[in-house]
Amino acid sequence: MSNRAPGYQGMRAPRETTGPASKSDPGSRIPDPALSVIVPTYNERDSLPRLVSGLAEVGRGLAVEVIIVDDASPDGTGLVADEMAKSGPLPMTVVHRSGKAGLASAVLAGAAAARGRVVTVMDADLSHPPELVPSLVEAIRRGADISVASRYVPGGGVGQWPWSRRLVSRIATLTARIGLGLQVRDPLSGFFTVRREILTERGYLGLGYKLLVEILARHPQARVAEIPYRFVDRQAGHSKLKTGEIWAFLKLLAHLKVARIHRLR
Repeated sequence: MSNRAPGYQGMRAPRETTGPASKSDPGSRIPDPALSVIVPTYNERDSLPRLVSGLAEVGRGLAVEVIIVDDASPDGTGLVADEMAKSGPLPMTVVHRSGKAGLASAVLAGAAAARGRVVTVMDADLSHPPELVPSLVEAIRRGADISVASRYVPGGGVGQWPWSRRLVSRIATLTARIGLGLQVRDPLSGFFTVRREILTERGYLGLGYKLLVEILARHPQARVAEIPYRFVDRQAGHSKLKTGEIWAFLKLLAHLKVARIHRLR
């Protein structure tokens, strides 16, 4: 473990669907969970049920809720999530947004609906293994403020990525680490756990698809644990990485770099 290091503006007010406390007692109040798992979705109707089943399996013994933030998926992911909220294996809230507004802002929208003391952020496409969630949560229990599922520490990896994708990832990671003075090996991970008060504070830009790098830049004294994992290429759905997202990432880095310079003066 090492020391290093709101304003969410959606396209319009999101609509929420909340599931029952349990399948056996639909009218009972859902108890406050210890863990909220935020899952942004866009065209993930095939993978979402498998992800939630996996979370239910590894979440035994934990009070877990799932927050789905759907950006009006054309494939009906939002409708699938609504049905799962009614009868799925875990308490679930579905936040419906009117269109694609970026992964980072989706996480912030989910955080506004979350009730857990600890929040895990992960993708719906099965590239992030649910079985790693207990280890991320345990790191927080042991004193970390942020725990990161890391591809770039010993034991981690990126699977069968082609060399071009590996190169782009490495360049982006090094750019973020050097430009912002971050010690974390994988600051662009989309799979992490954080104390909720860090995620719900005011001031986040929420640009693009990499919120973790902004969290780390804004909390240089945070206690961070990196847990190794091997990234698995998406098993369903469609890739979210587009040219516009890359530009949003570069814009975010520029904003954070300027903020860091002012902070160090």
